[in-house]
Amino acid sequence: MAGYEERLQKDLHRIGKRVRKMGKAVTSALDASVRSALTRDAELATETILGDLPTNRLSTDLDHRCHVFVARHLPSAGHLRYISAVMRVNQTLERIGDYAETISRGALSLSGRAPASIQRDIEMMGEQAQKLLTQAIRSFEERDVELAKGTHQAISGFGTTFDRVFSDLVKEGEEGTRPVADLFSFMAIFNRLERVLHQSKNICQQAVFAVTGEVKPTKTFDILFVDSRNAGASVLAEHFARRAYPEAGTFESAGWETAEQVDGSFVEFGATVGLSLINEEPRTFSGKSRDLREYDLVIDLVGGVHEHVRKVPYHTTLLSWPLTERKNAEAVLAQLVPRLSDLMETLRGDEDDEH
Repeated sequence: MAGYEERLQKDLHRIGKRVRKMGKAVTSALDASVRSALTRDAELATETILGDLPTNRLSTDLDHRCHVFVARHLPSAGHLRYISAVMRVNQTLERIGDYAETISRGALSLSGRAPASIQRDIEMMGEQAQKLLTQAIRSFEERDVELAKGTHQAISGFGTTFDRVFSDLVKEGEEGTRPVADLFSFMAIFNRLERVLHQSKNICQQAVFAVTGEVKPTKTFDILFVDSRNAGASVLAEHFARRAYPEAGTFESAGWETAEQVDGSFVEFGATVGLSLINEEPRTFSGKSRDLREYDLVIDLVGGVHEHVRKVPYHTTLLSWPLTERKNAEAVLAQLVPRLSDLMETLRGDEDDEH
């Protein structure tokens, strides 16, 4: 038994060394790719592109070692969780290596140095991606749950950063000072840096899973229902969704204009189906982009949302659900129920047979 345990620990140690080697290779590639984009260093960009090949081979070797470990030791509990997490992290790191290659190819395609605003954005996003990726990898290597959770939370705080960066890029395009090909290259660079942050969150989640067995929490969504005056359909939609899908996220409602009070027929009907609308006060929504950024989805129950919304933030999705018979509460709910059910199944995989 002692000999078996010694072999198991030796194999785990070797796998851990490969994870560290893979992590170092990928973080170095990311750093080099960002520097090549900032300086238009063609030699550095080319080296990074070619360097992705040995990284891919290292990933293949690590994957093979994990499979051999499972076949040889038939691990259970903690060891099985760790190997499972390593295999997922390995895939994530290999993907980040591909992002570094894409950034480098974008750098090679640029016709000149980036404008000052774009340069600042690349530098800022590159520094944050590098810092948080490094922390995420360290949390996994050291099996540090607190570091993993703290890093995950820090990454979540960058949700609106890409919207601002995208605005800078659009402004640059509107000024017409750069070739269109450059704008596409900048977009590719920013997109891959954003994806590095998302993949770093995945590494943090695997660090927590390897130690505690906690799985990735189900994603939640912030949803806004909008209609003309927030006096009927949107209020009913908000309250029904909140009751039917309490774990899905947050639900709010508003109108493009504001009524004095919620329609009495909707209040009466809501009471018959267990929804209390009597104390609701209609709210108005400005449609400004900074307000829209607070929501993952904005659901228009009237139609013509683009008459009120001039600019949609990058990470906000608009859905148009123009309802017929909007003044009839029962008809409104009858239309909303199947649409909400389909939406929740799409967003979360929920199969709701009760509504």
